Amino acid sequence: MQWLEQLDWDKQQGLLPAIVQDADTLQVLMLGYMDRDALRTTRETGRVTFFSRSRQRLWTKGESSGNVLELVSLDVDCDGDTLLVQARPRGPTCHLGRPSCFPDAPADFLAGLDRLVARRERERPPGSYTTSLFESGTRRIAQKVGEEGVETALAAVAQDGQALAGEGADLLYHLLVLLHARGLSLADVEAVLRERHRG
Repeated sequence: MQWLEQLDWDKQQGLLPAIVQDADTLQVLMLGYMDRDALRTTRETGRVTFFSRSRQRLWTKGESSGNVLELVSLDVDCDGDTLLVQARPRGPTCHLGRPSCFPDAPADFLAGLDRLVARRERERPPGSYTTSLFESGTRRIAQKVGEEGVETALAAVAQDGQALAGEGADLLYHLLVLLHARGLSLADVEAVLRERHRG
C-alpha cells in the first residue's frame, strides 16, 4: 500500500478525516478519523475502522452494536489529507438509531427504495404488499408493470400533472420489484444508462 505513505499524515498529527457516504443512496453517514493502522485495517477487513480520539485506540464501527459499515470504495481528495469512504451500512449508523449522524443529510430516495425492495425480497415480511407481489411470481409482477405503464401513458394525455406523477410513481415502484424478481436492481439499469451516455 505505497499510496498510503503519499497521504498528508502530518497536517493533523497522523490522522485524516474520513467522510463516510452510503454507497447506494450517497447520503453522508458520519465523519470519523483514520490513522495509518485504521486505514490499513479497513482495507484488509472490508469493515470501516477508525482511530477513536477519545479512547485512543482503533475502533471498528459496529463492534458493539453490530451496525457495521461494509467498505465499497476509498477515495482521497486533491490535497491528500481527507478520505471519502463509500460503504454499505448494516443497520443505523448513528448511535441515536438514525441512518445518518446528520439528521437532514440528503439521500437518493429511489436508491433507498430499491434497497428496501431488495430487503423485502430477501425477508418476505407477512402483510407487506411487496412480499405479496414477490410471492405472486414474475409473470404477475410483469403484468403489473404493463398495467402501470398503460395508466401512466393515459395520465400523460388525459389527466393533470399530479395524476401523471402518481402513476409514474406506481410504475417506478413496480419496475423495481420486477427487477429484483429477476435478480437485478436499480444499479443495473443505471449502469446501462451510464454506458449509453458515454456512447
